[in-house]
Amino acid sequence: MKRGSSGLSLVVGVNKPAGMTSHDVVNRCRRIFDERRVGHTGTLDPMATGVLPICVGPATRLDAYLTGHDKRYRVRIAFGAATTTDDAEGDIIRTGEVPACVLDPAFATSFVEGLVGARKQLPPAYSAIKVEGRKACDAARQGTIIDLAPRDIVVHEARLLAVRDVGDDSPYPSWDVEFFVSKGTYIRSLARDAGVAVGCPAHVAALERTQIGLLRLEECVTLETLAEQGPQAALDPVRLLGVRFIYADGALTAAVRNGNPLPADAPLFERRRAGMALELCACTAGVRESCTPPEDGEVVAVIGENKLVALYAYEQNRDAYRARCVFQTGVSRGGDI
Repeated sequence: MKRGSSGLSLVVGVNKPAGMTSHDVVNRCRRIFDERRVGHTGTLDPMATGVLPICVGPATRLDAYLTGHDKRYRVRIAFGAATTTDDAEGDIIRTGEVPACVLDPAFATSFVEGLVGARKQLPPAYSAIKVEGRKACDAARQGTIIDLAPRDIVVHEARLLAVRDVGDDSPYPSWDVEFFVSKGTYIRSLARDAGVAVGCPAHVAALERTQIGLLRLEECVTLETLAEQGPQAALDPVRLLGVRFIYADGALTAAVRNGNPLPADAPLFERRRAGMALELCACTAGVRESCTPPEDGEVVAVIGENKLVALYAYEQNRDAYRARCVFQTGVSRGGDI
């Protein structure tokens, strides 16, 4: 076994604490699992908390399939001050009087609901977006502001949770808001632009990610708990991928491990989506054979010996499944299989 290789292959959900970068969490997980190959699939700002998917060992090859999902957040938008980073970690660069309407619950509710829909969004100057190989945040720290192009985003849902006055657990008038947004959406930009719209500077005072794709906050563990549970904290990657799947046994297992094509008539299965308890159940009671044929380009998981052993894609012109990612060390599906 290679040095720094634990033999583990799994996915866990970490409830990231405030004050740590996503890379800090990755380093902590390397020590917990004694594994060099560890990566995350969704950067969180240092001040942010919440859902951070972590892949361990060969499971890091899933990162391309676990990124790009819609996300849910709870955010506190503080009005009256703008910062360099558009959140509470930055230096205050501008202050302004807060209009009385900000503290009007009816106005706040209507404004937040009006944020739903597709729009163009200018990312923050301090972001991980790369331009010509250079991160915008690194350039900003060195005094250079890179011009970033506006992005197409979608706010699927926006709900006002509370309106807070100064002294009500906040040094600024603020709104607590729940967002469900498309990939690539910056909550800091939503806060900044909300301030512009109401006529005063604004920034993110607190941020928690409550869901990314199919991974929810209640499934995530703290780093302390992860250190205690270790591999027992593993989640089912097949469920997190949200794809249909094929069961491999016998000769089919050997074909998969060699990356050979699979026949188009291999039975496809899917999860019964009927509620949180059943959705989290990894047993076969929550599974049924799919009645819908595969679509061209559809990615499916292949399960062997209760592990994710490969990802295949259906190619209509060949009328067969072709290998996209084969795991010689299958990815664990969790301790509840």
